[in-house]
Amino acid sequence: MTVRLGDIAPNFDATTTEGDLNFHDWLGDSWGVLFSHPKDFTPVCTTELGLVAKLKPEFDKRNVKVIGLSVDSVDSHGKWNADIEETQGTAVNFPVIGDSDRKVSDLYDMIHPNANDTLTVRSVFVIGPDKKVKLQITYPASTGRNFDEILRVIDSLQLTAKHKVATPGNWKDGDDVIIGSSVSDEEAKELFPNGWTTVKPYLRTLPQPGK
Repeated sequence: MTVRLGDIAPNFDATTTEGDLNFHDWLGDSWGVLFSHPKDFTPVCTTELGLVAKLKPEFDKRNVKVIGLSVDSVDSHGKWNADIEETQGTAVNFPVIGDSDRKVSDLYDMIHPNANDTLTVRSVFVIGPDKKVKLQITYPASTGRNFDEILRVIDSLQLTAKHKVATPGNWKDGDDVIIGSSVSDEEAKELFPNGWTTVKPYLRTLPQPGK
C-alpha cells in the first residue's frame, strides 16, 4: 500500500511496549509522529530512540504523540531499552510497536525491497488531528534522522493550519512568513491589518502571526 500526503493514515491495532492500542483511538485529537526502525539492537536506531526520548517534552508541548516501530517483538524492545538507557542516558518514554508480522510496515510501505527486502527503512510520518498524513520522509537505513527538523516542520504545519501563510526555506519558529498564494491582497488586508512587505506580487512577507 502506498501512503501519500493528504491520505487518511491507515488505522491498525498493535501490541506495543506500553500495551495494546488502536492507532486512531490512541492519537485522539493530538498530532502524531510514527517512525520506523530497521531492527532492534542496531547502532543508529539506539541513538535515535534516545534522542526522541530526550525531546519528548518538545513534542508534548506541541500536542504531538510519538510512537516508534521495529519489526522485532515487544519482548525484544524491552531488552533493547536497557541498552538505550545505558548508552543514551535516558529510557524510552513512548510506545514502540512490535511488528514481527510486518503488518504495520506493509500497511505504511516501510519495506523497500530494492533497499533491503527484510528491513524497514527509516520512515517518518507526521499525522494531523484530522488523521491525515501531513509529512512523510524516508531515510536510508545508514542515516540517522534529524528530529530537530521534524519539530521544525511540525511548527510550520501547525502555524500554516491556523493562518493562511506559508513558511520559506530554512524557516524557524519566530521568523518571517509568506502570505499564501491563494490569498488576494484584499483578503490579506483583513487577515493581516498591520500590513506586509511586497517583494514581488507573488512574494509577500510579514512577521509570524502570534509572535
